[in-house]
Amino acid sequence: MRVLVTRPAHSATKTAQRLRDMGHEPLLLPLRRPLHDSAAAAAALARTSGAIAVTSAEAIRVVAALEEQLRPHLARPLFAVGETTAEEARKLGFRSVASSKGNGRDLADLVGDFVDLAAAQGADRLLYLAGLPRAETFEAGLRQRGIRFSVAECYRMQPVAPGPAEIGAIFSGRRPEVILFYSRQTAEDFFRVPELRSALPEESGIRLICLSEAVAEAIPAALRKSVMISPMTDEKSLLSLL
Repeated sequence: MRVLVTRPAHSATKTAQRLRDMGHEPLLLPLRRPLHDSAAAAAALARTSGAIAVTSAEAIRVVAALEEQLRPHLARPLFAVGETTAEEARKLGFRSVASSKGNGRDLADLVGDFVDLAAAQGADRLLYLAGLPRAETFEAGLRQRGIRFSVAECYRMQPVAPGPAEIGAIFSGRRPEVILFYSRQTAEDFFRVPELRSALPEESGIRLICLSEAVAEAIPAALRKSVMISPMTDEKSLLSLL
């Protein structure tokens, strides 16, 4: 099966290998690329001492560049959305890592009890290593629970506009049978490009597999019948729908 992957190149390469291992033919069309601000992450870590939260593995890649500067912070509790991101944190050396299986609101639920206890003991507020753009789900969940937190914006996902030749190479001849969408921003980027939108007529038969309901909301209404939504917000669940 020909599967189009729309995530950033670093992550897409790993997904492509998983798809090959499953017997599929991956096609890569990165629509965003990360711009890291490791100085912002380093400054935020230096001025805080409490638990850390991340909603994307991209934040883990940012702090990985800090090398020795990161070492004093590896004992801090870290909370992540998804086991994949949590595993990246463990590989980097974080020793106390917990993950939620859902979205940012589920992560807020996960950290709630811990942060309440830490606050009672006088610990510092939660540090959220965040990116731009981002959904406000996690921050809204923290505010609803009265959890004190600070935000360090340490990366930005920059749009990448594919050229006509790149689009033609994917959609002329044998077309993809499935397109994978991992974020709402990427789905919006995809359908904002006229050549990509026109490559998906209503009766194309191409399945659009989305990581969550929020991602699926960015799919044009005329194509919603082709949408499938991952039962969990992780890649293993997403790929199980192929």
